[in-house]
Amino acid sequence: MARGCLLNAASGRHPGYPLMQHQKRRKDIRNVAIIAHVDHGKTTLVDALLKQTGAYEFKEGEVTVMDSNDLERERGITIFSKNASFRYKDVQINIVDTPGHADFGSEVERILKMVDGVLLLVDAFEGPMPQTKFVLKKSLALHLKPILVVNKVDRPGARPEEVVNMTFDLFCELAATDEQLDFPIVYASGKEGRASLELDEESKDLKPLLDTILHRVLPPVADPDQPFQMLVTMLDYDSYVGRIAIGRIFHGRVKNGEPVALVKRDGGIEKGKVTRILKYQGMKRVEAETAEAGDIICLAGVENAKVGETIAASENPKALPTIKIDEPTISMNFCHNTSPLSGKDGGRFLTSRHIRERLEHETMINVGIKVEEVDNGERFKVSGRGELHLSILIETMRREGYELEVSRPKVILKEVEGETLEPVEELIIEVEPLYQGSVIQEIGGRKAEMKNMQTSAVGTIRMEFIIASRALIGFRSEFLNMTRGTGIMYHNFFEYQKFKGGLPSRQSGVLISQTTGEAVAYALWGLQERGEIFVHPGGALYEGIIVGVNNKGHDLTVNAAREKKLSNMRASGSDEAIQLIPPREMTLEFALEFIEDDELVEVTPKNIRLRKRYLTENERRTKARLKSG
Repeated sequence: MARGCLLNAASGRHPGYPLMQHQKRRKDIRNVAIIAHVDHGKTTLVDALLKQTGAYEFKEGEVTVMDSNDLERERGITIFSKNASFRYKDVQINIVDTPGHADFGSEVERILKMVDGVLLLVDAFEGPMPQTKFVLKKSLALHLKPILVVNKVDRPGARPEEVVNMTFDLFCELAATDEQLDFPIVYASGKEGRASLELDEESKDLKPLLDTILHRVLPPVADPDQPFQMLVTMLDYDSYVGRIAIGRIFHGRVKNGEPVALVKRDGGIEKGKVTRILKYQGMKRVEAETAEAGDIICLAGVENAKVGETIAASENPKALPTIKIDEPTISMNFCHNTSPLSGKDGGRFLTSRHIRERLEHETMINVGIKVEEVDNGERFKVSGRGELHLSILIETMRREGYELEVSRPKVILKEVEGETLEPVEELIIEVEPLYQGSVIQEIGGRKAEMKNMQTSAVGTIRMEFIIASRALIGFRSEFLNMTRGTGIMYHNFFEYQKFKGGLPSRQSGVLISQTTGEAVAYALWGLQERGEIFVHPGGALYEGIIVGVNNKGHDLTVNAAREKKLSNMRASGSDEAIQLIPPREMTLEFALEFIEDDELVEVTPKNIRLRKRYLTENERRTKARLKSG
């Protein structure tokens, strides 16, 4: 099988694969990205490399220093790409930690343009997962030669040899070239800070991995005598120096104070002047007077630079190939908060103008996001790579003090030769055998197509499906309930396929408040037998807010502020203790999955609420009649 795979890979060599043996290379630098599926240990391994080389002084208990964002620490995943560097044997190694989730694919695509090699991390127990395939496909397409790092070899149940075979099969499936198939293998434990080239080798540090990087990652092609060219792959902002362009210098050199030209995507040229050059040293940025081809730097002075554009020599402004970004697959409408509680939850940015400015800023930095104005600029259609991609943006805006309301996520359909196409995803589910039947029944009702099913090494059932992206909206919470929180699911974009027709929608209705005031425990006690409650006693209410679920399948207007009638007579049962089932703690992910087309999620710095798009019952009836008529 392996020989056949090698032959196929050789015949499937990418046309025009560059041969660069005679080009100048900087042997004192290696630029490498670290890519993997979510939670396979990228950031922990970077910690160990920084510690091994003395590039960062760790405080007691400090871990995952690259995940500096609050959201990253809370969720335990990498969301934003970050650079660091360290020296080993007189060579500077620039390493970039990338997100592992396909929703942040635009981050991965940009970063891979800056590097000459990748460390592909694969969990020694789980093996290659959907996002492993996604990130590997991107790196192979750019002709990068990966180093396979089988991480967590110290984990109970680890099966590193089997995982290596599974990864080799994945390389074959993705039509890797001969050179790419000849990948080195390193067995590592990022947590313990050790690596070895053979499973039975004893090792106390990461020197085998560092030596592999030096020997197997090509030095960057770098001719300092050519005209200066740098591709902008990330942006940052500093209140003192303004916008900062981050990227790799492909040709030439640049000095502080030197005039440069910005070559825009449309071919236009703007003049600029370098006001500051920053290089990476460990986790810090340090000022430098000059930089040359091969360096990854931060450059200030080009105020209108955008991701994918080229900063070039002013006397010879030529563009580098722009970054191709996968198209968005899902969209939501954003609007300023129009509820009666607007401005009462600590929000500082409350108007459409504030929302517009924030989204314009996001599109400059995050090339995976697209924004269009609708309803004369009152609402904004925001498109991204998935629910997680957009929910991270919403959560970030919320923490910055924005109040907004967002609609239900919708997939983006395409018309090709008169046929409607929709995005579909690869879905991998791992459950206990006890829940296998109910999961298959539920996923089958959503028109999923099963590709594979097998029993894993620990006895769980692993199933692979192809499923429409819109069929997954609202599925995660049902899946967790169905499997009592023990199930695991991963999915990522596969391709566009023929539209699959109607799909089942939410079966339950909602309980809608008819009054403004505060929720009363006595009223909620009477409502909880109808379904799950979303508000706490004493919580703010207004007409049209959703207070809970109606399991009978239709919407019901209720009075959640009704108090118990008092009398001067004592009767049997009148003093029964009110026993409330704890209301659901509302999360953004649940809210976006739960709502229907006529509902909105109200997002403020302090609260997440569900509401009807039209707050009064008369408005809702009128709109329903117009829709049916």
